[in-house]
Amino acid sequence: MQYLWSFLVGGAICTVGQLLLSFTRLTSARILVLFVVSGVVLGGLGIYQPLVDFAGAGASVPLLGFGNALAKGAIEGAKAHGVLGAFSGGISATASGISAAVLFGWLAALIFRPRSK
Repeated sequence: MQYLWSFLVGGAICTVGQLLLSFTRLTSARILVLFVVSGVVLGGLGIYQPLVDFAGAGASVPLLGFGNALAKGAIEGAKAHGVLGAFSGGISATASGISAAVLFGWLAALIFRPRSK
C-alpha cells in the first residue's frame, strides 16, 4: 500500500507542475522556485512532514521535499547553533542530495554527448 500512496502523491505533485506549465505563462524555472519555496514554507509550518510520513518517497523526492529538507535543517541548525545555524543547517541537511546530483550529472555528461536541435 505504501508504494501506491507514494506513487499517487508524487504523481499529484508532478501533475500540479505540469498543469502550471500547460495553463499558465510560468516558466519551468519559476515553477521550480515556486515548488522549493512552497516546500520551505510548508515544512517550516510543520504541514509538510505529515505528508512525508504518509507518502514516503512520493513526497520527499520532488522539489517540495527538497524545500522541506531545507526548512527542517535550518530549524534544527537554529536550535543547535543560533542564528548562524539557521543558515548552515539547511545546507548541511541537503548536502548529500546536492552532491549526488552534481556527481550523477557529471557522470551523465561523460557518457552522453549533447547535441543542439
